[in-house]
Amino acid sequence: MASLLVKNGVKPISFVTQFFAALVLLLAGLASQAASADTDALPRVTVDTNHGEFELTLRPDVAPETVANFLAYVDEGFYDDTIFHRVIPGFMVQGGGFNDMMRQKPTRSAIRNEGSPTVKNLRGSIAMARTNNPHSATSQFFINLVDNPHLNASGRGAGYAVFGKVTSGMGVIDSIAQVATGQQAGHANVPVQPVRILTVRRVAADTE
Repeated sequence: MASLLVKNGVKPISFVTQFFAALVLLLAGLASQAASADTDALPRVTVDTNHGEFELTLRPDVAPETVANFLAYVDEGFYDDTIFHRVIPGFMVQGGGFNDMMRQKPTRSAIRNEGSPTVKNLRGSIAMARTNNPHSATSQFFINLVDNPHLNASGRGAGYAVFGKVTSGMGVIDSIAQVATGQQAGHANVPVQPVRILTVRRVAADTE
């Protein structure tokens, strides 16, 4: 009796088929729980600006030195009362180095570029700003307004190291991108009215 009986034109589902279907659902559920746990374990920070608040989830699993450097600045309050000093619609917004008088703050030593071809400069990702020297990043960062593949690490260059992404409040970033800009203190694309970073704080691990 290897064949299945057909009743009312419908073939019953075999036990083996039911078993494998249940196994697939179980494995999918476990994978989803593991992914959720991994996401919950990642460090997060809230950035409060005069345009509103947004949240960043950081990725020490892909850029450990970069994340440690960023969090060291966060923990010492370095980013408080700094500005987004470079705003280019359709590209990115950059901050974390100047006060609202366009005076650059003293920083820690530069860090190694941890750019990776598999961690891309996509819309909403945060990456380290730097000079033409690939290993010159200190405190300044930028948030990509669009996918910027030319900034990715590749065989052609070191790229710009992505170390997290905006996970809440991307609308705040988009509103910052719309401000009027001009020349100031020898810099281009500076907001006419300062876009202030009021505070940057870690989110407690048990905070929903």
